[in-house]
Amino acid sequence: MHPILNKTFATIALTLITGFASFAHAQQAAANMNTPDGLVKFVVEDVMNTIKADKAIQSGDLRKINALVDQKILPYSDFQKTTRMSMGRNWSKATPAQQALITQEFKTLLIRIYGGALAQVKDQKIQYKPFRASADDTDVIVRTVVVGKGEPIQLDYRLEKTANVWRVYDINILGAWLVESYRNQFNDQVSKGGIDGLIQFLQQRNNSLANAK
Repeated sequence: MHPILNKTFATIALTLITGFASFAHAQQAAANMNTPDGLVKFVVEDVMNTIKADKAIQSGDLRKINALVDQKILPYSDFQKTTRMSMGRNWSKATPAQQALITQEFKTLLIRIYGGALAQVKDQKIQYKPFRASADDTDVIVRTVVVGKGEPIQLDYRLEKTANVWRVYDINILGAWLVESYRNQFNDQVSKGGIDGLIQFLQQRNNSLANAK
């Protein structure tokens, strides 16, 4: 992955992973969360504020980050779809147990790779581009720009509507979608060692990153 993406995805993509909303804030945003742009704006702003105020998250505390992922990212995302799309045609070759294990290992990998960069979240601000979609659209993109020191950073969110609920399943940074960035790597691992080979690859990467801490 491009080195710029390692930093910017690390800094901002995980803004969809952490955060606690006050009761009043949650009440005010409840109606807006029924729209894709409203959902993204609510979660991103809440999380950005939380990261800036939480020293443990900024220092890369994986235990705390993991807990917040489970509490705050999963309700607003379809990470299984993210994993399924990253695997492409190989997803159907995996058993349900293998699919669940790959999804968990992939989530852990992303957290380990990008968790340390949360300390970079300081004075960035998010600009939301005008959202355009038809009332019957079920797959949309919410476009934003991250403004801070240096050049503005393009950051887009792809969401799907199922059962009248919007969920994020892909993120685009500077023209590179997360799913596309990992698909070739996943396909290569499956071609070398099958589904079990991909699982072993993800587990080894996670163990290596854990031991490097």
